[in-house]
Amino acid sequence: MKLLYIHQYFKFPDQTGGTRSYDLATSFVKKGIQVTVISGTTNGTNSCEKWSVFERAGIKFYMLYCPYDNKMSFKRRVYSFLYFMWNATVKALQINCDCVLATSTPLTVAVPAMVRKWFKKTPFVFEVRDVWPEVPIRMGFIRNKIAVEFLYWFEKLVYENASTIVPLSTGMEKNIKSRFPNSKSIVIPNISEISRFSNIIESVPIKVPIQNKKIVLYAGIISIVNGIKYVVDLASETLKLDSNIIYFIFGKGRDKEDIRKYAKGKKVLGANFFMFDPVKKNELPYLYSIATVGSSFVIDNPVLWDNSANKYFDTLAASKPIVINYNGWQAEDIKKYDVGYILPPRINKVEANNFVRYINDTEKLKRQSVNAHSLALREYSLEVAVEKYLKIFENLEHNDKN
Repeated sequence: MKLLYIHQYFKFPDQTGGTRSYDLATSFVKKGIQVTVISGTTNGTNSCEKWSVFERAGIKFYMLYCPYDNKMSFKRRVYSFLYFMWNATVKALQINCDCVLATSTPLTVAVPAMVRKWFKKTPFVFEVRDVWPEVPIRMGFIRNKIAVEFLYWFEKLVYENASTIVPLSTGMEKNIKSRFPNSKSIVIPNISEISRFSNIIESVPIKVPIQNKKIVLYAGIISIVNGIKYVVDLASETLKLDSNIIYFIFGKGRDKEDIRKYAKGKKVLGANFFMFDPVKKNELPYLYSIATVGSSFVIDNPVLWDNSANKYFDTLAASKPIVINYNGWQAEDIKKYDVGYILPPRINKVEANNFVRYINDTEKLKRQSVNAHSLALREYSLEVAVEKYLKIFENLEHNDKN
């Protein structure tokens, strides 16, 4: 089988960011599937060509030079989406394949897959990492009525043309099914890469004393959606109760400097709240090995509860308890399998005191660490995700023959 994999933000383990697509693609190759990837890169090529073409880990890559950063203006980001969409569409029509797997965000990555289907009769699978445009619309980021109507129409067009929709959480699937009840979908959550997080190499210099400290680790994007001001408030309250609880924030984003200023104003920056640049994916295992708990945060909005953030799965893969501040399917996991702690949407002295007791409960943390590893292995391992995808591909091949 020849698979065309379209992901605008494909990342390798020696880069910062999630590696779901890399992990899946390399696993597909091991199963005998010929994989070609179309993606974008912010690194310029050594020639005048806008495409760089190379092979790595048995995969053929077509990388389009397409700068993108969430610090860009909204118009500049939209231009980046459209530029990639157009060039990826042209390239997709030129590549020989039996099936296309397109993964969002943005939603526009579905266009090359749809055009390929319309002109070449090639079926495509659409992987939904965010229910877009539902999230930005309900968050108030997109308010123009014409734009909202167009985006909902476009979303419908994508879902109607996809042979299979793959949401990354049960919450996402429920959201999609509530509006498109006839869509064919299968949930394949993000991946807990257990083997990667078992390979611990001291690769990140930490110039902060960590002996006898309880470390809350956050490794991810620092944007308005993630609500890291919440962590600053938590740090402010727990500092009064236990100065041995410290917070490590590894990441980048348009809100990073605002958070730094906010933490400085709260007098926690450099005291028990520390900010660092993002690290490569293969450096994360060391950070999690020194952490007491991993964490994932969002601002108080139910539309964000359906997220399938890498932070959640990386924490489980590292056999660490996970701390979150929202409800939804992850909160249900934590309660059902005893793998972490659920903070309230708002922090106060009582809740801060409860959290301090929790993170100092050594026996509970040990038990939750064991449970986290078991859950990752049983439900969210790479092997589980690959097997689900192979069944999808087999069904597509069977339907195509009939």
